[in-house]
Amino acid sequence: MGINKTDIQDQISELKRGAEEILVEEELFEKLKTGRPMRVKTGFDPTAPDLHLGHTVLINKMRQFQEFGHTVIFLIGDFTGLIGDPSGKNATRPPLTREQIEENAHTYKEQVFKILDPEKTEIRYNSQWMNELGAAGMITLAARHTVARMLERDDFKKRFNSNQPIAIHEFLYPLAQGYDSVALKSDVELGGTDQKFNLLVGRELQKQYGQSPQVILTVPLLEGLDGVKKMSKSTGNYIALEDSPNDMFGKIMSISDELMWRYYELLSFKTGNEICAIKKGVDDGSNPRDAKFGLAEEIIARFYNASAATDARKNFIGQFARGVVPEDMPEIDLVVDLAGIRIANLLKEASLVGSTSEGMRMIKQGAVKIGGEKVADPALVIESGAEMVIQVGKRKWAKVNT
Repeated sequence: MGINKTDIQDQISELKRGAEEILVEEELFEKLKTGRPMRVKTGFDPTAPDLHLGHTVLINKMRQFQEFGHTVIFLIGDFTGLIGDPSGKNATRPPLTREQIEENAHTYKEQVFKILDPEKTEIRYNSQWMNELGAAGMITLAARHTVARMLERDDFKKRFNSNQPIAIHEFLYPLAQGYDSVALKSDVELGGTDQKFNLLVGRELQKQYGQSPQVILTVPLLEGLDGVKKMSKSTGNYIALEDSPNDMFGKIMSISDELMWRYYELLSFKTGNEICAIKKGVDDGSNPRDAKFGLAEEIIARFYNASAATDARKNFIGQFARGVVPEDMPEIDLVVDLAGIRIANLLKEASLVGSTSEGMRMIKQGAVKIGGEKVADPALVIESGAEMVIQVGKRKWAKVNT
């Protein structure tokens, strides 16, 4: 039995929400028109043990496909993880050991079902078919793509032009990811915007293997707590799904008011109209802190429960809103010239802000304290040999030695 055309358009409209791009939307319409549940693939290389909120932008979209009755394939890249995805990298990524891959993959399976329906999810490992492919099969696969096409990829092109080394095995990564789509006969593949090249390779390989090419749906990359770099375990600017409710709440409260709306857009399950109403309330004078409270409670309730979210809010207000100094603050030693260092630069060097301009902004907002006293002068110079406790906003603390 086919699907009503109006229902298809409604489904596409909902799937487009929060998406960056769909290639090709007309093909998605044709696949939906058959009435057959689509096979929707998303791959995750287990390069670190924790999934974080950045990953959930994709996982939430997978959940949406599930709710429309499609088959979601959570692909664990235990083979491609041994290569290391070069996407967005300006240097060769060190490969992981088989033991690290297997340990991380185990935790992924546990964490992903905090969002996905296990009854509607296929868990697959790409070592299954990549190991069977063997050396001869890999050579045959490599013959289907040219070096010139690989160098069209932006990060490869930049590294080649700047004489940065590119290892041969890095060229194999897009081919291996693309072959995953062939092996799984995927109808749709989801990925971050940085994965577009790899996803297109999958489309091309499917055509060469006589399959209908997959539709590509990309989602934006979620900025981390610093508001600058994408959320990543390697940069430490992440909120892990395994974080405690208190830690999760405190980290969400540490983001800037501007970044909060980005998190609402990509992470909240509220409707677009509901988010607009919250934003209008802030524009009309309500405290943005309360909107951030609501976001933190929604996310914590999703991964724990409503009671844990309420308790985390109470704990935050009790500990941080009253300025209680945390006992486990980091201690940071900085090497400072005899001439000293400006406070905004110090904040950046201590990783308390993402940039000196953000540091200046936080100082002007009265959000920076040294020893409990607000810093009023953005031009303040800290001398070499100083020891101080610095607070930025409600959440970030550090003992800094210069």
